Amino acid sequence: MKVHLPESEFESRLKRIKLVLLDVDGILTNGSLFYVEGQGWTRTYNIYDGYGIKTIQRAGIKVGIISGGNSTELKERIKMLGIQHAVLGSEDKLSSMRQILAETGLTPEDACFMGDEWFDIPALKAVGLAITVPEAMPEVHEVVHAVTRRSGGHGAVREVIDRIRKAQNLSLPA
Repeated sequence: MKVHLPESEFESRLKRIKLVLLDVDGILTNGSLFYVEGQGWTRTYNIYDGYGIKTIQRAGIKVGIISGGNSTELKERIKMLGIQHAVLGSEDKLSSMRQILAETGLTPEDACFMGDEWFDIPALKAVGLAITVPEAMPEVHEVVHAVTRRSGGHGAVREVIDRIRKAQNLSLPA
């Protein structure tokens, strides 16, 4: 992970995280869509990201989804992963983030947000830990605290989750 802060400050921010908020397209997926006859447009998700999400939730860290999308397959993925907090169908990521913070009783400093697009910037600027992927828009790279080595849809979320887990000394599942 390429960190844009002094390592000690980055570690301090990792230790504070109680909520991981995720954009979908470009973060949980590689941003590609494909059409399945009889189903419609869909995308693929990474199994390592999914397992990381389940693991960190079991360790007590909350996970939320903030997406402009609102598809059936996305709702099914959220349900499959047991994600309790989601705001779908809005590109106003800052308002969506505030809604989830209100639901959880947490502060922006307690949250990590992963986003990659222009409309993610206000939320990225508001959280305690802002992270993106290598393929993100250049303007996004300018406002985040770190950039993952892995690409969206290829384990970027797991990379961040593993850093949070290690910083907080959260045990691996048995």
